Amino acid sequence: MYSLIVVPPPTTQDAEHRTRIHLAPGERLAFGRSAHGNGLRIAHDGVSRRAGEITAQGAFWLLSNLSREQTYVVENPEGAGEHIKVGPGRLDAPVPFEFSRIVLPASGELLPLEVWAPRHDHVRFDGDPDGTATVPAFSLDRTKRYFAVLAALCEPRLRGAPHAPLPTVEQVVERLRPAWPAASRASVQWNIDYLAVKLRLKPGPETADPGPRLNGKKESLVSLALRFDLVREDDLVVLAAPSRQGAR
Repeated sequence: MYSLIVVPPPTTQDAEHRTRIHLAPGERLAFGRSAHGNGLRIAHDGVSRRAGEITAQGAFWLLSNLSREQTYVVENPEGAGEHIKVGPGRLDAPVPFEFSRIVLPASGELLPLEVWAPRHDHVRFDGDPDGTATVPAFSLDRTKRYFAVLAALCEPRLRGAPHAPLPTVEQVVERLRPAWPAASRASVQWNIDYLAVKLRLKPGPETADPGPRLNGKKESLVSLALRFDLVREDDLVVLAAPSRQGAR
């Protein structure tokens, strides 16, 4: 069973049909300017002859950086800017992302080498466990207005632009109008303040100590939500206008 798919940087020959290399668990793929045998050749003068090696390991994969001086960056295109750095000479660095992009600096260019790890292994939960249920770390109700506000704040980065600027309160109001016609600047700001308390970024009103002023409140909310998958791309459906069939 294949557990890894490697998609080389695009070339003029395969601009429409990108080459894909499948690896089974335990298999290795060397890449570089002068890769031999079954290795992946990247024809660019700025890429080392023996640039690196990818190893499939079931539900994750390993990256070895065989260059002498160049650090490689592995990005998570679906995340909020998550990435890892693999320094020169580092062997078998584990990469946990399902979709990854190895960025190879090459004489002023950044060459993308994509790696997909679609295999997922999960524990099976049979029946109800004994004892007291675990209190959830973050209690969010996806039917509430505050969750729609949080989804609107996260939307630009969930759509594939991890460093996109966050929407202003006015832009959030306009985005929410189809599903929430009465949305206003005051109501959206109130929900942002409420989320800051609910997600424990600020003390609640019942405490005597208001805590330090929270600068970058929206940025803190979005960073926390995306880091812990409190809002996923599937959740953006809450921003859509209700269907006429379901309207009363």
